[in-house]
Amino acid sequence: MHPAETVALGLLQGPAELFPISSSAHVGLLIPRELPPAARKEIEVALHLGTAVALALSEREAPRWALLAAATVPPALAGLAFERFVEERLGTPPTIAAGLLAGAAAMVAADLVPPRRTEPGLVDGLALGLAQAAALFPGVSRSGATRAAARARGFDRRAAAELSREVALPVLAGAAVLKGYRLARRRPSAGELRALAAGAAAATLSSAAALRAERALAADAPLAAWAAYRAVLAVLVVWHDRAR
Repeated sequence: MHPAETVALGLLQGPAELFPISSSAHVGLLIPRELPPAARKEIEVALHLGTAVALALSEREAPRWALLAAATVPPALAGLAFERFVEERLGTPPTIAAGLLAGAAAMVAADLVPPRRTEPGLVDGLALGLAQAAALFPGVSRSGATRAAARARGFDRRAAAELSREVALPVLAGAAVLKGYRLARRRPSAGELRALAAGAAAATLSSAAALRAERALAADAPLAAWAAYRAVLAVLVVWHDRAR
């Protein structure tokens, strides 16, 4: 892809990843389908690297290592086990639409749980980790799944959004390191590297802006509002796919 195209994707990446609306349903669908699955994944991971950089630069609290470990192991194992299947079989418009609807239903159900918790423990970390593993299914949304898991565990919306951000960094950074190693072994052209770097830089900027907006405006929004948006988007994705 041309650097201008990856920059456009990077500008969309921040809000699509950090709000519970699914980056795969926004950014993933805009990556040309004619690209090989591995190349599409390299672009997505470069954009996620930009988000990881923004999260790392914004983090001011000491890491809660036990929580992060519990929330990272399930998606890491699931990614290693199902990476090829996800890349080759999923990510089509119908499967993304299904993920959008499934994630929306989970968010609405979880938001009915009364807030009663303030401090997360190991079991909460495992619940967040399983949610991040489920988000390997395109359309589910890592942010949406982790917010739903935190709400289901009794955290209020703002605390759920904070936990979602906190556990995101190791997963996004780990995926970027793994794909970066594979990319280096493939010896990409200078043009490919420029396009990926441009997208990552744009994603860093858009993610930083999305973090500010999310903390100021969106953390307390009812999950049903995000779910309604996702349902409308799912309908549009299917309609557009059938109209092609």
